[in-house]
Amino acid sequence: MITARAAATFDPVGRSVASARAFVRDTLQGWGFTDVVDDAVVLTSELVTNAVVHAGTAADVACMRTDTGVRVEVGDRYPEREVPLQSAGVQFGSPDREGGRGLLLCAALASRWGVEYTATNKQVWFQLDLPDRPAGTRSAGPALPVGALPVTDARVRVAVIQIDSLGGISSWNEDAQDLFGFSPEQVTGKQLTDFAAWPHTPGTSTGIVEALQLSRWEGSYGIRGADGRVIPVYASHLRVRDADGDPSTVCLLVRDHERAVLQTPSRAPASDRHTASERGSATDAFEVFIGSPAPDDLDGLLQRTVERARDMLDGDSAYLLLATDDETELEVRASTGLPSSRQRFARVPVEAGSGRYGSARMPAVHEDLSAVPGAVPLLSNTGMRSVVTVPLKVEGRLTGSLGVAAEAPGRYSNEEALRLQFAADRIALAVESARLTELERLRRGSLSFLVEASDLLAGTLDRDQTLALMAQMTVPTLATWCAVYTIADPASEPELSYVLHEDEDRIDGLKALLAKVDPPEPVTTPGAQVWTAPAHAAHAAALRTSLRSLGLGDSVRPATGPGTALATASAVGGETVVLPLVARNRVIGMLTLGKPTDEHFRQEILELAEDLSRRAALALDNARLYSERTAISQSLQRSLLPPELPDVPGVEVEVIYRAAGEGNEVGGDFYDLFPIRDGAYGFAIGDVCGTGPEAAAVTGLARHALRLLAREGFGGPAVLERLNAAILDEGARSRFLTLLYGELWPQEDGSATLKIVCAGHPLPLRLRQTGDVEAAAEPQPLLGVMDDLELYEQTVSLAPGDVLLCVTDGVTERREGTRMLGDDGLVDVLTTCTGLTAGAVATRVLRAVERFAAQPASDDMAILAMRVPEPQLEPQTT
Repeated sequence: MITARAAATFDPVGRSVASARAFVRDTLQGWGFTDVVDDAVVLTSELVTNAVVHAGTAADVACMRTDTGVRVEVGDRYPEREVPLQSAGVQFGSPDREGGRGLLLCAALASRWGVEYTATNKQVWFQLDLPDRPAGTRSAGPALPVGALPVTDARVRVAVIQIDSLGGISSWNEDAQDLFGFSPEQVTGKQLTDFAAWPHTPGTSTGIVEALQLSRWEGSYGIRGADGRVIPVYASHLRVRDADGDPSTVCLLVRDHERAVLQTPSRAPASDRHTASERGSATDAFEVFIGSPAPDDLDGLLQRTVERARDMLDGDSAYLLLATDDETELEVRASTGLPSSRQRFARVPVEAGSGRYGSARMPAVHEDLSAVPGAVPLLSNTGMRSVVTVPLKVEGRLTGSLGVAAEAPGRYSNEEALRLQFAADRIALAVESARLTELERLRRGSLSFLVEASDLLAGTLDRDQTLALMAQMTVPTLATWCAVYTIADPASEPELSYVLHEDEDRIDGLKALLAKVDPPEPVTTPGAQVWTAPAHAAHAAALRTSLRSLGLGDSVRPATGPGTALATASAVGGETVVLPLVARNRVIGMLTLGKPTDEHFRQEILELAEDLSRRAALALDNARLYSERTAISQSLQRSLLPPELPDVPGVEVEVIYRAAGEGNEVGGDFYDLFPIRDGAYGFAIGDVCGTGPEAAAVTGLARHALRLLAREGFGGPAVLERLNAAILDEGARSRFLTLLYGELWPQEDGSATLKIVCAGHPLPLRLRQTGDVEAAAEPQPLLGVMDDLELYEQTVSLAPGDVLLCVTDGVTERREGTRMLGDDGLVDVLTTCTGLTAGAVATRVLRAVERFAAQPASDDMAILAMRVPEPQLEPQTT
């Protein structure tokens, strides 16, 4: 009778064989069938290989739990491919032939097996019966003397944590509170990922989220306690389903050195179960875990390697180092039983010498490290006394180093070194293959990251936005937190300009901490430099806070609580590096990247950050130059416009100006209104041909010349004729200029008199109280073309209620496809403005121009409206 079933489908690719093995192993371990796991994995591997490699189709794998054992079915979708049986009777060919080997193994290992055909697929199944054993016995080990038993604390604490289907903590027992310092109220509902220090690189292997989805999982990781320290633990995860059918995961955790309480004993393969020698048993143990992680799961492979190596030699700790690309340094990639500070991505040089790793290229045994201090820098101040190390080599090239250490001296001899070397030789090729796969994936990801970063940085010239982009691209992809310092000039001190943390609640505390620390020294040396000041300051602050909370410090308590200080110390207490931001041979700032407590940067991440810093520095410097240029340009542009308009007695005046183009305050259009003498005012509105500095130069010349000449007593025609001569004197820098210039005299009777000269400019329009609109002047030649101009002025009278509207061609030439607003369209708009103030008239005209087309205006616009208001009626008295 089938009591449980699990099924999965694997694509016809090579890595599916390993994935299928892992699926069967995890499923059967989750059911507690450890006695048949190895046989089931071997048979599944052969049958799935037959399906995905030889048949070239997807493989359907199903595991079924029965009352007496387990049944595994492997099907492919190539039914016409016959099982390689001989026609006369059921006999197999030679075991050395390629076909039929899986069926030969089925016959040898399975209790029952068979082949079934359907119209769409072929299915091979096998049944493995559980061995008879006394009730209540799952696995057993030999009796050991008391001195050989694992060492524990006075009381072993097993934390029981239940995780819901969304990854949130739903149950937290008393032992969990004792181990990690958090009460159930503090953690319930929060994600386990907020507390777990997972030892694997995100994105390159199984992470904690994936591990929680497996039916069963065992391994080591860390839990960040309430004091900010990472506590190494050994965990056993079991996925269960409650009465309502909702899945959850039960996690049992003990201190890592107490792992014997939870760890499932390894069992040798069936074929060698009764004949394995001492060295063979070690080899078999390695063969078991080599097939468990996926082929490209480097972190999982390394972590299993160090755990098996430690157990194989009965050590207290183990570690594995991988060589960097240039083979000059070794990088910590996996460890067990060591302080968390010695775990991920710490680096030591390979060659012998002070503070170096002197035994990487050859097997070595150190009976007592206290006699040779510094021989293995990774083990300094860890309490380890004896160690055996062996190299990982592929084709004679050093690719890494594997070591096992013990707290007691004299634990290891050459015999253990040979056993460990034999196991390392068996794993070296798999490690190197997975390492190269990871490097290739990292390089491809780095290229994509840099391309995207370059696009984002090139998309803005705003300094503040560039700083924000720099930080957001590094957190959390490259680092846990980031701070950007900027340097205004070589004589200035670095200034903290932007701070970002992956946890937004910690940004303020991090910013306050960095504000109290002297900024890093600006250096031009390329590459990342380690900066220890933030970690020291964070730990010092956490210590002071802890002493105050215990009443051992001064009576002045900090503004923040102990939890905030400890959280900041945990967030900043890891490795911190500084990369200079160098642009155009000048240091313009520093990019600071940090990790949480006891974590290091891997070399590939630092190289990627260095590439990013070069691009970010150039983008930041470009933003600075653009800001400076824009500030200078806007300052010059503002000088081309009148600072303010004078009040004209008896006349309402309104000006609206819009310069086309981003960052422009002034274009080729300009306007002016200024007093000439008592009772007389000059006004002008013009348009210089072209854009840019040349047009701006003519604009400045025209505006200042108009004021000067008018105040010298020249009339309108004489003013424009002299301005025309000045423009022509500019030679190649001269520009055509259309200009409407006039003089305004308010009258005592409430009207206003104007004398106007329109030199090539759109004609001014007069709106009467009756709603009639007419041109108020005649067109005359524009300026900057001919030497001799004969201009004349025309007199216009504005009665109370009349409006004079002057615009540049950016208004009349507003386009939408083939349509244009034109003079007639402007007249239609002005006709609707009867009775409006000058401000309302200018605003209505601008609104009509903006609504005429959906696209932004491509030309400058200036609107000048003057209106003589109606006299106010005196209130009647009775």
